[in-house]
Amino acid sequence: QVQLVESGGGLVQPGGSLRLSCVASASASIFNVVSMAWYRQAPGKQRELVATITNTRTTDYVDSVKGRFTISKDNTKKTMYLQMDSLKPEDTAVYYCNNRYQTWNWGQGTQVTVSS
Repeated sequence: QVQLVESGGGLVQPGGSLRLSCVASASASIFNVVSMAWYRQAPGKQRELVATITNTRTTDYVDSVKGRFTISKDNTKKTMYLQMDSLKPEDTAVYYCNNRYQTWNWGQGTQVTVSS
C-alpha cells in the first residue's frame, strides 16, 4: 500500500507564502502516470479538493485558490508540491495529498495556519 507523507505547513501571516511537499512511496512507474491532488480539511468542515495535476501536467484548482496556489510534481523524486502565495485566514486547514481517486491511505497531513 502506498504511503504518503506531507510536510511544509506552519503558521504564517495573511499575505504570506508556504510550500507544501508530498512524498509518495509508490513506484516510479505508478507515480509518473497517476493524477495527484491536494486536499484540505478545515475545523468542522468536510475535506475538500484544492488542486489536481495529471500525468501530462494539466492542473486545475478550486476557485477559492486560483491565481494564488500552484501545484507541481517531480516524478524523479516521487514528490508533489503546493506553492501557496497570498495566503488568507480561510486557507487555514490540514492539507493532505492523495491520488485523484483517493485510493491510497491518507497521511497525517500538514497543518497550515494563517493568522496575524
